[in-house]
Amino acid sequence: MKALVIGSGGREHALAWKLLQSPRITEVVCIPGNAGTATLKGCTNVALNPSDFEGIARVSLVNNLALVVVGPEQPLAEGIVDALQAQGIAVFGPTQAGAQVEASKAWAKDLMAAAGIPTAASAVFSEASAAIAHVEAQGAPIVVKADGLAAGKGVTVAQSVELAKAAIEAAFGGQFGSAGQRVVIEEYLVGQEASVLAVTDGRTIRPLVPAQDHKPIGVGDTGPNTGGMGAYAPTPVVPPDLLVRIQETILEPAIAAFQSRGIDYRGVLYAGLMITPDGTPKVVEFNCRFGDPETQVVLPLLETPLDDIFMACIEQRLEDLPPLEWKSQAAACVVAAAEGYPDTYQKGMVISGLAAAEEVGTLVFHGGTQLKEGQVIANGGRVLGVTALGDTVEAAVALAYQGMAEIQFDTLYFRPDIGYRVRAES
Repeated sequence: MKALVIGSGGREHALAWKLLQSPRITEVVCIPGNAGTATLKGCTNVALNPSDFEGIARVSLVNNLALVVVGPEQPLAEGIVDALQAQGIAVFGPTQAGAQVEASKAWAKDLMAAAGIPTAASAVFSEASAAIAHVEAQGAPIVVKADGLAAGKGVTVAQSVELAKAAIEAAFGGQFGSAGQRVVIEEYLVGQEASVLAVTDGRTIRPLVPAQDHKPIGVGDTGPNTGGMGAYAPTPVVPPDLLVRIQETILEPAIAAFQSRGIDYRGVLYAGLMITPDGTPKVVEFNCRFGDPETQVVLPLLETPLDDIFMACIEQRLEDLPPLEWKSQAAACVVAAAEGYPDTYQKGMVISGLAAAEEVGTLVFHGGTQLKEGQVIANGGRVLGVTALGDTVEAAVALAYQGMAEIQFDTLYFRPDIGYRVRAES
């Protein structure tokens, strides 16, 4: 059985790596992939744009690929699943209708309200003046979100009214293109964030091991938000009893809400949660795909073959799949970025020390990299992630940093405090 993974980040490298561990998967094709997938045994890159649905369908049919897995949100929002399904291709991921849960925060808020899913109070605005008036009336801290897809960078947690107004003006001024021409303004929630990725066949939904990521660029979770600077799993902030509560009050009502709207949602539903001080889980956002870097800590802990899960979702038989099996360990990932990210940053730097990092026992998942004349070159803001397993989160974090110490490129930046909450508590 051959599979196709669409995307070029660390998440897609981790998906391809995990699929190749299955006894049934003989080959994985990545479109377009990166230097990590290019050098992964059993994996081949094809240089196509993830929005080239006709080209992707042709590659799938010509190469007799039995399974297509869509990594990023953009092609899902553009309707790649609908296009490939129309050609009779088996695809893991929601249709364009289902992907609205991430493509429009206002749409997702409406879905949550209809389903009674706990989330922050919010209001939606299509004009800057009305949004600013609302912020002035509400006060700070307050959260400003671009309604559409902004590559994980469209959220501002404003500690002052002035910062909130600046974020509104930037959004309507074109910082996020069409994604910012409508904004969602939310109450500021206090607590710890957690990520619960769940797989669903449109009727049954099963959570994966809960993770916690670090979105801000700076130490102590300060500075602007990024796509994610590191993660660990399982997170102690979501113990087993709370995961059951999340299943009952968030995941299952969400699937019922999709059904009530006539949407057959198959794929990943990723609940970004705030666990409030009294232990109540509230949805910060829903995403329609695997998280990045959460995937790099969740999949290394998974024992069940990944293609079994994907095919059970596609064929709507998830209920019959045996309980998912997990390693009794923890995993941690530290992301190496190019200095200046999430704003302007350099590309083209030669990366060294990758083999040495793997020799100390870590996994290196490539993000923004490319292979050029036999060298691995930095080609993005988040360049790669170093993942390690350990008996505890603290042990996994320590080994991940040991691996990171082996890697070098000009302008390399990483946060030195991934997992600091867990380490402070232990």
